[in-house]
Amino acid sequence: MNALSQNAYTEGWASIGKALHRPRAILSISAHWYLPATALTAVAEPETIHDFGGFPKELYEVEYRAPGCPALAKQVKTALAPVSAKLDKTWGLDHGTWSVLKHVYPGADIPVVQLSINERQPPQFHYGLGKKLAALRDDGVLIIGSGNLVHNLHAYAWGRGNIEAYDWAVRFETKARELLQAGDDGPLVEYDKLGRDALLSIPTPDHYLPLLYVIATRGPGEKISFPVQGIDGGSVSMLACQIG
Repeated sequence: MNALSQNAYTEGWASIGKALHRPRAILSISAHWYLPATALTAVAEPETIHDFGGFPKELYEVEYRAPGCPALAKQVKTALAPVSAKLDKTWGLDHGTWSVLKHVYPGADIPVVQLSINERQPPQFHYGLGKKLAALRDDGVLIIGSGNLVHNLHAYAWGRGNIEAYDWAVRFETKARELLQAGDDGPLVEYDKLGRDALLSIPTPDHYLPLLYVIATRGPGEKISFPVQGIDGGSVSMLACQIG
């Protein structure tokens, strides 16, 4: 629903877009393109995918008609070698991408390519792909990871308004922030060794793995900031991590 809302989260996303230099293109790693393959959207006009159910009609009417960029898809495919990445012409922009970009770049005039998350591969694989993508930043490509550091919908306070975040969610987010600020990526990659708080915060890896792509692109001594903060519904972290 943040796609339609005006709140602290969406205002924070909008502020990021205003502060950044305009990229030539965007590469998005969305939690919602999670499949047993590494793939890239390679269409000139990606459709807006409404990959959810049970929400108000207005949400299904949202269109984010950003152009695609098949040339960037091919460039990323080359950068990921020898990992095989297929050029996909069936997927578009899912809500992990457009619900955020609708606020960051509301004009929908910057080309967007999505990179899938291969569900068959371990976290180390995804962090490694992020390393291969780092050079794209110097070529004017904005790399975004759309997910949540803490994402436990079973514990989410549906319809209960503003509630305090669960203790385990706060502890894990705090620990993760400390590691991010220290540039200590190892424990974040091997998050399953961080204990019960991590397991409650990351019951499935799909929403967590986009973070690994982003932090892998970080250069030596490069700063990290958190322009958007908060835990929604007690169990979903809205923390945004910005490199550079």
